[in-house]
Amino acid sequence: MRKLLLITVLLSIFVSCKNETEKLKPISIDYPETKKVDTVDTYFGEAVTDPYRWLEDDRSEETEAWVKSQNEATFGYLDNIPYRKELKERLTKLWNYEKIGSPFKEGDYTYFYKNDGLQNQYVIYRYKTGDDPKTAEVFLDPNTFTEDGTISLGGASFSKDGKTLAYSISEGGSDWRKILIMNTETKEIIEDTLIDIKFSGMSWYKNEGFYYSSYDKPKGSELSAKTDQHKVYYHKLGTKQSQDKLIFGGTPKEKHRYIGATVTEDDHYLVISASVSTSGNKLYIKDLTVPNAPLVEVLGHTDSDSYIIENVGSKLYIVTNLDAPNQRVVTVDASNPTPENWQDFIPETNNVLSPSTGGGYFFAEYMVDAVSKVFQYDYNGKLVREVELPGVGSAGGFGTKKEEKELYYSFTNYVTPGSIYKYDIEKGTSELYRKPSIDFNPEDYESHQVFYTSKDGTKIPMIITHKKGLELNGKNPTILYGYGGFNISLTPSFSIANAVWMEQGGIYAVANLRGGGEYGKAWHDAGTKMKKQNVFDDFIAAAEYLIEKQYTSSDYLAIRGGSNGGLLVGATMTQRPDLMKVALPAVGVLDMLRYHTFTAGAGWAYDYGTAEDNKEMFEYLKGYSPVHNVKEGVEYPATMVTTGDHDDRVVPAHSFKFAAELQSKQAGNNPVIIRIETDAGHGAGTPVSKTIEQYADIYGFTLYNMGFDVLPSKTKEKIKG
Repeated sequence: MRKLLLITVLLSIFVSCKNETEKLKPISIDYPETKKVDTVDTYFGEAVTDPYRWLEDDRSEETEAWVKSQNEATFGYLDNIPYRKELKERLTKLWNYEKIGSPFKEGDYTYFYKNDGLQNQYVIYRYKTGDDPKTAEVFLDPNTFTEDGTISLGGASFSKDGKTLAYSISEGGSDWRKILIMNTETKEIIEDTLIDIKFSGMSWYKNEGFYYSSYDKPKGSELSAKTDQHKVYYHKLGTKQSQDKLIFGGTPKEKHRYIGATVTEDDHYLVISASVSTSGNKLYIKDLTVPNAPLVEVLGHTDSDSYIIENVGSKLYIVTNLDAPNQRVVTVDASNPTPENWQDFIPETNNVLSPSTGGGYFFAEYMVDAVSKVFQYDYNGKLVREVELPGVGSAGGFGTKKEEKELYYSFTNYVTPGSIYKYDIEKGTSELYRKPSIDFNPEDYESHQVFYTSKDGTKIPMIITHKKGLELNGKNPTILYGYGGFNISLTPSFSIANAVWMEQGGIYAVANLRGGGEYGKAWHDAGTKMKKQNVFDDFIAAAEYLIEKQYTSSDYLAIRGGSNGGLLVGATMTQRPDLMKVALPAVGVLDMLRYHTFTAGAGWAYDYGTAEDNKEMFEYLKGYSPVHNVKEGVEYPATMVTTGDHDDRVVPAHSFKFAAELQSKQAGNNPVIIRIETDAGHGAGTPVSKTIEQYADIYGFTLYNMGFDVLPSKTKEKIKG
């Protein structure tokens, strides 16, 4: 065991409200020794060592013992942070308010999701449509699945008459799911449980059965072994899963890693989308009104992202970015549906389109510099109106069944807790339906957007949120958050955890980096493969902007991101360790030479490329791969790596190996710890109790390593206002 004394952090900063010359107490930490093995891979003639390869075996006793010893060291450190308990108490108090989702109708009932405050999982309630909502009863309570809340509800799909429900569950946060089938009148489970389901929806055909997707169970570890042959099945009610009919996939010569199947609202067509990567898909339809109808190809290549959003008889409405990087809606007849016959219905604009349908109309939501604008169109493509939103932020949920007269949408931004509005579809009027009662006053905070310049001159938007009256003195604790990948857009939304951070005088900044989807396919592509460095440069430039404008300084800056954002943090901290005081990579993709060998990781190659593609791609990946760029004798920022032992999306071996490299090579006294959540996965379905504990640890670690021995709101350095 190596004993490191993490002596007084930020010796030059005096933050005690009792004595301005008082320094932080040192926290002692014992890093477990992590053995090294002589594993070497050769890429295009270059030998690459992988000394911690053994940590990839998630089923070994050695790995289990390593996880246990690392957690002991981590929690031994965290237990010594003086205000960790206080942070947990504040998070718990603020989290404890009633949260209700938008209502939706199925059969004779209106359903909604609700959490009383601190329940680990949301509960589904229902009442007879037309009755007083106060008569609502518990319909399905996932908190009863297990005492600790680690079995969560995945998806829920009702039959067309609303009398049967298929719902999926996740155990320990895994992406592998089970599907249960319930009689909604009696609430009884009526069939055997379907097992080994992964990356799947459930789409009903009439009331007879549903389509779902899965992989064959891997022969190795189900949490880390490769899965790259997705298949679509049809389950007919009253039959065994072994009798389910294979509909699409399973051809050895053509593997599709992600296949989805949906049935149109009128039960006319089965729509199948098939992808080899997370971007681009083939598209097929099958006429379900004609016995033994063939599968018809709509789009036979993966050069675009396209899906059928609606149909009126044989007239198909397709959302696509083919020849339209910001997306458009086209129409075509199902008898001849290929692209040369497409006609523009809602043409492409300068802003990214995300359409939905409901009540006999289309709702075109656009992102304008990451902020929502919504327009309503009729089925002839005529603009009816711009929907007046409650403010500047993110609106979502403009969708319902075709016969409905009203819909419910949500609205939020970084200082506004999510509220629900009821929208009269014909009149175009909104009224507040639900506003949460929370111990947080948005009027005390402000959120504004800036545009800064990245390394190559590209303008990048960033939204900065904090208490009003902020003093630009370079001493404000700041979290800079980013993602920058997979066409994912970061739009303004309220977070209880962020609210607690800002209560402490903290700044929360979100940069809309290239690689995301904020400005369409071109923006996404500008942060992929051999252009991935653009994403890191954008993030570095965001940090430099915050420092230059005196929002913060390197001594008070933390960078944070999860999954692809964990890669972002790992690459940034290894390229510019001087830029930040704290690094918080969560469930990160950190070994860029081997990511594609685990679970469905090969499907991420559109964004990353793989080390096997060619020598140039290998060298590029190795040049920024966080695991391979930790250098001996460099002082890296205080780092808390977080992951879950059941993460089968980004396997925890990424985080294990990165933490081992950092602990082995770290110079200076900044701590490097890894917090490994047990019975938790990539994030979805994590119990509220675990989430609160995680944030208390993250914020406690961050603030302590910025030099605060008491919470910032109690120091002389606190924000004025």
